[in-house]
Amino acid sequence: MGTRRKSRELALQMLFQADMGGQEAADVRRSFWSERDSVTADVRGFADDLFRVATDRTVEIDGLIERHAEHWRMDRMAAVDRNLLRAAVAELLGFPETPRAVIINEALEIARKFSSPESVQFINGVLDSVGRDLEKAKA
Repeated sequence: MGTRRKSRELALQMLFQADMGGQEAADVRRSFWSERDSVTADVRGFADDLFRVATDRTVEIDGLIERHAEHWRMDRMAAVDRNLLRAAVAELLGFPETPRAVIINEALEIARKFSSPESVQFINGVLDSVGRDLEKAKA
């Protein structure tokens, strides 16, 4: 597994922990990393960066997701799917140098590992729609 994918998976896990535990972002980061001594600095760095963008821009990210997830409210989505979408949209917003196709493909691979086959299709549709919308806004 590549460094970036591992970082994305760890960011998803932190977002899931924050979502389910109702903890502050700083508390999640502190407890999360205290249990993972073997993570390299570059893996941890990118995971922290993704987590930070996702938590700092939650309102904006959740709004984008809900706008593009037709008839789905955030609280009705599976927790893994909701947080995977948050991580991927955070990367779309916070790391514009990474190609949209790479971000979406990575999110789909992670969804295949942690979610259901139906979720993979749902996540693909939402991220593709958000990505196209963000590219239009740049132009």
